[in-house]
Amino acid sequence: MLRNTRLSDDYNVLTLAAPQIGELTQPGQFVMVKAGVTIDSILRRPFSIFEVIRERERITAISILNKRAGTNTRALYALETGDQVACLGPLGRPFTTLSARHAWMVAGGVGLAPFATLAESLASSATPMTLFYGARRARELFYLEYFERLGARLVLATEDGSRGIRGLVTVPLEVALAELGSRDAAMIYACGPEPMLEAVATLATRYGQPSEVSVERVMGCGLGGCYSCVVPVRDAANESRFVRSCIGGPVFNGADIMWEKC
Repeated sequence: MLRNTRLSDDYNVLTLAAPQIGELTQPGQFVMVKAGVTIDSILRRPFSIFEVIRERERITAISILNKRAGTNTRALYALETGDQVACLGPLGRPFTTLSARHAWMVAGGVGLAPFATLAESLASSATPMTLFYGARRARELFYLEYFERLGARLVLATEDGSRGIRGLVTVPLEVALAELGSRDAAMIYACGPEPMLEAVATLATRYGQPSEVSVERVMGCGLGGCYSCVVPVRDAANESRFVRSCIGGPVFNGADIMWEKC
């Protein structure tokens, strides 16, 4: 590990010396990570690839955004420079960057993670973008200058009203969708808690806009072998089938997920 940047008492960004992973990464993909490399260590857990880091135009590292919550995330928060980290990836299905006049990213909490690489990709194609970013309080809103530097317009929401709109991030999203109407097109990307993803996908469908959601499912292996991360999606006959989010996702068409069965 190259660096552990602690953003708060609960959040940190780990910079990992993984240039080969960075070279292959597409926006929305993830890595399976654990602190340490011994066989009796805790299992790997999935983390969206946050940044692909370059020095003099050469990819040198990747980073992940971590929130201290369980055993694995507490161990990752406590790491120091030079500590060993087991990292497998990149894995999963990435976002698609469809042709649209607007790209809207909707992030809740650590759901910000897949949008740093997506914003870089959108900036490279000069696609106008907006980041709708929600958290419980202002001090849990991170990397705002990073997204502004890439040209993103920020729409912020906090549950306690300490910054931006008071309430959930879906509140300003619905206002923006209503103002957009059917006369224009926006591609909506979302990552965060599952109830938020359902709300975003529902709003996108209601206002006739496409959406892609990155689901946050517990994964045992990340390679499709354990079936611990299945997501119910619609088939051609509008019947449900279960898809492993580690290989069929984590990015899905929001309208395809059968939220009532999740």
